[in-house]
Parts: sequence; C-alpha cells; structure tokens
Amino acid sequence: MSGIERPDDFESRRGHLRKLSDAELHAYFWELADKIVEPLIEEARTHTTPSIERSVLLRMGFSSFEANALVDKMKMLGLLGRGAGHLILKVATAKNLSARAAGEALLGGHYWEVLSA
Repeated sequence: MSGIERPDDFESRRGHLRKLSDAELHAYFWELADKIVEPLIEEARTHTTPSIERSVLLRMGFSSFEANALVDKMKMLGLLGRGAGHLILKVATAKNLSARAAGEALLGGHYWEVLSA
C-alpha cells in the first residue's frame, strides 16, 4: 500500500492514560463510548420514518399489512413521532392487553382515544 507513513507517536499520545489503573481505564473507555453514541441516540430519539416504524412493528410480530395499516393511521393522526411500538405498548398497558391484542384492537378502530391523551 502506498502513501505517507504516519510517525509512531503512540507513546506521546497515551501519556495521559499511563497513570490510570485498569478500573479507571475501563471507566474512561465507557465514558468515551457514551460520548460517541450520544448524538446517534439523540438522532434516533428525535427522527423516525414510516419505514422504521413499520420495521419495529414487524419485529413485534405484526404482518406487513398490519404494520402498514397501523403506521398509516398513526401518521394520519400525527402520532408517528412518538414511535409506533411505544404507542402499541401504551394501549396494551392502559387496557391490560398483550401488544398483539392492542395492535389488533387499534386495527379494528378501538382505543385510538388512549393515544390522543
């Protein structure tokens, strides 16, 4: 492979880590890992698409047809930003149903008022 070789500066770059114990290095690693993924988590929290929400419902056991119908209705009502899976679980909790039963009830036109509250 051609290119400019990078000077070996490992020793100087790790100087601030040399005095840390294994436990401190472990804690520092996870602190940095949290900082790296924080923007990704925020992006996922604030941005979604109908495709992503259908995918969530598919993983919850709904068919493609059911997931599409639920997402379309949630989008029409302006609820999709809350997360389709979250909305299904909200109904399930409020009505003491399984997630599957809650989704089926929503498909049947029931319990949408639970989500508008």
